[in-house]
Amino acid sequence: MLSAETIAIVKSTVPLLENAGVAITNHFYQRMFRLNPELKDIFNMTNQHSGRQQFALFSAIAAYAKNIDNLSVLAETVERVAHKHTSFFIQPAHYDIVGHHLIETLRELAPDAFTLDVEQAWTEAYGVLANIFTGRERQLYQQTEQQQGGWYGPRRFKVQQKVPESALVTSFVLVPVDGEAVVDFQPGQYLGVKVKPANCEYFEMRQYSLSDKANGHSYRISVKRETGEVAGLVSNYLHDHIQEGDELDILPPAGDFFLQSAHLPTVLISAGVGLTPMMSMLESIVALKQHTPVYFLHACEDQTQHSFAERLQQLAQDYPLLQHFCWYRNVLQNVASNQFTGLMDVAAVSRLLPLQSANFYLCGPTGFMKAVKEQLLALGVVSAQIHYEVFGPHADF
Repeated sequence: MLSAETIAIVKSTVPLLENAGVAITNHFYQRMFRLNPELKDIFNMTNQHSGRQQFALFSAIAAYAKNIDNLSVLAETVERVAHKHTSFFIQPAHYDIVGHHLIETLRELAPDAFTLDVEQAWTEAYGVLANIFTGRERQLYQQTEQQQGGWYGPRRFKVQQKVPESALVTSFVLVPVDGEAVVDFQPGQYLGVKVKPANCEYFEMRQYSLSDKANGHSYRISVKRETGEVAGLVSNYLHDHIQEGDELDILPPAGDFFLQSAHLPTVLISAGVGLTPMMSMLESIVALKQHTPVYFLHACEDQTQHSFAERLQQLAQDYPLLQHFCWYRNVLQNVASNQFTGLMDVAAVSRLLPLQSANFYLCGPTGFMKAVKEQLLALGVVSAQIHYEVFGPHADF
């Protein structure tokens, strides 16, 4: 446990952190990658260039300093980050490296304020935080490894099928090269994928949501080709270069965003490639045949980008308790009663939804989820009923 004096000293540095802003984390990452370039095999360098990782780390550091005397409020953050770390195969030694560069960064950026007492307090505080994370991650590693079909670290998988789902999304069905079973997962979780694209100096690791129900022998991920200002390095590599029969290193399923109950009414709300974990939840509920009402709300640009549209139609025929609706942003005219034009407006179907009794799951761009959450709250949905997933570094809303 940290002493009252240590807690007071760390909390006293909050203004320093806030005034420095992301300058601290910019300096930290530049320093760490210069002196420990091997960590580029783990960190998403695209997020480094965009600044998303720096912002996420700064937010985490500031939150820890503010709540160091009440760490229970960070429990959800710890769980989310611990799951993400296992999909990167983070080890205790990595925490030692990060801690060293964090202390040295504070010393270099604030030499006057970073007294011996402050250094000692932050060293102790970081050690406590690292122990919390490594302890939880050790539990997650052991739980996965000890289950039927479980494993530890990267495992070699072969691409059994490569299936286009829409103009930008392609599914990859993966089977283990060793021919053994694979561990089950919670619907909504993701896999860690480790690749080394041509002309890349370092390995790249990404997380992709599982898009089907667990079956014990294979996995399916569905990957969007990222074509924005910064083209997705790994997504384009998977689309353009990975073919059926090729092999990939895969980390076990992880993630704290998953189906809470297959028995309660369920509303699945997504945009773009955010429907991938929703398909896993839907397929899992249907397979259980528990007579659970499911409402599937999806938004995308147009019909060409509507992944799994045919599968949704088939499931709706086979499972009468499924109702699905879509919003196309760039369609001039509706062609079906369950289709809408423009941005998603939950109120348009709210009379059909069990607003008080359902669990609501959101996945898509942060702006989309923020808008939908506000709509749900305005309709009387309780915040505790709303669960969400964010791709990449976490962002609260």
